[in-house]
Amino acid sequence: MYDLAVIWEWIAFSVRWLHVITAMAWIGASFYFIALDLMLKPNPALPDGAYGEEWEVHGGGFYHTVKYLVAPARMPEHLTWHKWQSYTTWLSGAALLMIIYWVGGELFLLDPTKVDLSLWQGILISGGSLTIGWLLYDQMCKSKLSDHPTVLMLLLFVILVIMSWGYNQVFTGRAALLHLGAFTATIMTANVFFQIMPNQRIVVEDLKAGRTPDAKYGKIAKVRSTHNNYLTLPVVFLMLSNHYPLAFGTEYSWIIASLIFLTGVTIRHYFNTMHATGKGPHWTWAVTVLLMVVIAWLSSVRNGETWEDAEAQELTPYEQKYASAAGFEEAYDTVLGNCSMCHAREPVYGTMKWAPKKVYLETPGDVARQADQIYLQAGISHAMPPPSAVQMDEEARQTIIAWVREVRDQ
Repeated sequence: MYDLAVIWEWIAFSVRWLHVITAMAWIGASFYFIALDLMLKPNPALPDGAYGEEWEVHGGGFYHTVKYLVAPARMPEHLTWHKWQSYTTWLSGAALLMIIYWVGGELFLLDPTKVDLSLWQGILISGGSLTIGWLLYDQMCKSKLSDHPTVLMLLLFVILVIMSWGYNQVFTGRAALLHLGAFTATIMTANVFFQIMPNQRIVVEDLKAGRTPDAKYGKIAKVRSTHNNYLTLPVVFLMLSNHYPLAFGTEYSWIIASLIFLTGVTIRHYFNTMHATGKGPHWTWAVTVLLMVVIAWLSSVRNGETWEDAEAQELTPYEQKYASAAGFEEAYDTVLGNCSMCHAREPVYGTMKWAPKKVYLETPGDVARQADQIYLQAGISHAMPPPSAVQMDEEARQTIIAWVREVRDQ
């Protein structure tokens, strides 16, 4: 029964929900500890080995935090490890990527107008590419470049720009930006798993054994944690990008994604400086606004396919399966009459200039390609079309349902 599509949709929604919740926890913890570290104040009365302290008030209570550069002389009985937020965020994100871009790869992953690949080849590129960034970055951090943090960050930015361009040559616009986000998040989580946590465990084991821990382990962890802090905001943007076609659906989306990494640096530099000194450099906001103006301009440069281009394209096997099914002509007419005024390459509804989420529903290939989403959005649910735009009767929705189920029940 095709209601399995409904179950699958709820699985995807649940995993997305988990991903957002854990991402909030990870980002919040990252922001908090960076801010705390920068706000620490010296105090002669602090215990031996303590670097600084911070007093905070929240929720009606007062909190007194003391930081040790290496570790305290005595290991406390209870020690809270901040790691699961990162791990769960990455694992849920990887699961979501597989659900949407691997299982749904024929629709969401590959763009046949860019390169002719089979689905398994696209999945191989998708999964394999995520490890490349970590391997390059990790080797750079372990090299003499670690003594030059600015050069290191610039080289990481170059890698991100190259990957942004590369993903855009193979994948759909949505998939390209989401994979760039996953690529970056993999670096961040690998920092936690392979560097930050192991180094902290070495310090703990040294303390338990009565040895004096080496300060280098804390230094390595601090460098990786700082890098994660600067990469956080661009990853959030890339997570949200698939909801906004001006971000993912334009010719220069790979440049837009690259520039977003620069805004992440300027914004975090402002707040990091403010936490450390009490006053942030206002020039960072001017640079951020300028970058966003450039991004908005790039998104308005149009060079997309026309209706004639789309009509001339041969149908893929996936599209042909739906286009040749019984009931397709009736469903196509239904979609054309209720959806295409907005979901067009040149929309004619109101002042709309771009199709929502860059979903086109004009040609037979368009409608066949979006069969699953049409079924979910305008068949069994009333999410589309918006009631304020078009009143779609129940008979029309049943036409869509019958068409899609005809294929799925085979």
